[in-house]
Amino acid sequence: MSDEYFYDTKTGEVTQGRQTGWRHRMGPYATRGEAEKALEIAAGRNESWDGSQGPGTPEGDDD
Repeated sequence: MSDEYFYDTKTGEVTQGRQTGWRHRMGPYATRGEAEKALEIAAGRNESWDGSQGPGTPEGDDD
């Protein structure tokens, strides 16, 4: 059995191993607890990106 956990965005369930299709799967996460917080983790990452230029976008590039 896999030691990785995944969050299924369609069902809201956490699975151990890749039991669902990739379209609705977030992860892998090291623990079940991390996978349960997948949406919170993603939201936090999105917030941190909102304040930055992002990859491939140099500062001051007004094109």
